[in-house]
Amino acid sequence: GVVGSFPALNARPAELLDEWLSRITQTLAQARAADPSRRIAPFAVNQIVHASNDRLAQDVEACVRHRVPIIITSLRAPDAVIRPVHAYGGVVFHDITTVRHAEKALEAGVDGLILVCAGAGGHAGTLSPFALVGEIRRFYD
Repeated sequence: GVVGSFPALNARPAELLDEWLSRITQTLAQARAADPSRRIAPFAVNQIVHASNDRLAQDVEACVRHRVPIIITSLRAPDAVIRPVHAYGGVVFHDITTVRHAEKALEAGVDGLILVCAGAGGHAGTLSPFALVGEIRRFYD
């Protein structure tokens, strides 16, 4: 399947995120109404949950208002995001680079893991995808 996603922090100023989410949800609703049999892929918003993100609470509130189907979290345990997203039926996937990060994310209650491995476009992953996937599959399917 295909999922379109974008980082919440790309919306500048912060109020622009609400506009983007309105446009996305309205456009998808119109497409569903025009052809109810059409399969419409979900979309995702990436939330940086690091302490340096002073917009996190505001951006999560916008995602909750618009019932964003998938939230992708990264750079810290996603505890503060999981409850409000699960309350409306959304799911949370968390970027991980190590087995320890995967274990912590699963303990927090994420619905899925995104394994960021070596060669992931300049991101922090250092492990081979074959090694990391093998290690994660030992405890998570």
